Amino acid sequence: MLMTSYFRPIVRIGFPQAENSISFAETDYWISEAEEIKFGEKSKLVSIDDVPHFWKTRWLRKRPSILGVEFGFPKLMGILNVTPDSFSDGGSHIELDAALNHAKLMEENGADIIDIGGESTRPGASIVPILEEIERIEPVINSISAESKIPISVDTRKAEVAYAAHKAGASLVNDVSGFTFDPNLLAYCSEYNLPVCVMHMQGSPENMQNNPTYENILIEVYDFLENQIGKLVRAGISRDHIIADVGIGFGKNLGHNLTLIKNISLFHGLGVPLLLGVSRKSIISKLAKVEKPSGRLHGSISLAISALGQGVQLFRVHDVAETKQAFDLWVAVNFGE
Repeated sequence: MLMTSYFRPIVRIGFPQAENSISFAETDYWISEAEEIKFGEKSKLVSIDDVPHFWKTRWLRKRPSILGVEFGFPKLMGILNVTPDSFSDGGSHIELDAALNHAKLMEENGADIIDIGGESTRPGASIVPILEEIERIEPVINSISAESKIPISVDTRKAEVAYAAHKAGASLVNDVSGFTFDPNLLAYCSEYNLPVCVMHMQGSPENMQNNPTYENILIEVYDFLENQIGKLVRAGISRDHIIADVGIGFGKNLGHNLTLIKNISLFHGLGVPLLLGVSRKSIISKLAKVEKPSGRLHGSISLAISALGQGVQLFRVHDVAETKQAFDLWVAVNFGE
């Protein structure tokens, strides 16, 4: 859909609530103003009364539960990388027992979904052969699904890997390529009615950080996600089964990433739950000078809470217990216990 104006809701919390405001997605967040954004023009603040019906309808729409996960309050997707080379925890959970222990710990500490990946998509990473990726994730998913009812997401770009993961017990497909890598993956998810997460990435992990450029990062990422969601829906995947991710760090420089986080409420116009993945990423290193990914907890939580204040519903994190503690306190202060 071609648009001349894009509207970013100014999401607010608490009382008093403006008389002409609308509730965001049937939650306690509310909206009375928006920023109108156009290519090549200075943005401006407008009243909710001046926002087109299309945008308000998307903002008002309650985000349906996915795999039993309700999105009225923030939810956590715990990261479980069974890879030797992921940027933060590569090698830590490559052995089955270590992976299972970590999954159990994340569930006990409040994870709502566990996201399992067998291929690193860090900058510069190479493609992992399909059979090798399956060999990494299949026993882990089998074992977790046998012991727990927690929803399992598979972090993959490949239809054959998604098939193996689904057969083993995964029930959501998280594709960092936004369903542009393997044309068979979309067909598979549609056939089996699997919920999906569609992410924006410019380029591929091998080359995505080689001078990424945009004319307008907000509009270009929004258009990509809107178009891909439309493609998913036309293929038979219900909009109620779709989550969107702006792809922090995937083909974006520091300025791009900060702009996306600062203005992430724009993407509520997609009408689906938003996932944010900033945990331990290099944006924290660049700003706070923390080289070791394991030392980036405080920055990870700070960035997540910035997005939480804008109504983002789902957060992909390494440090589940610490993030949940911070979120629980934020929710108690802003919404009451």
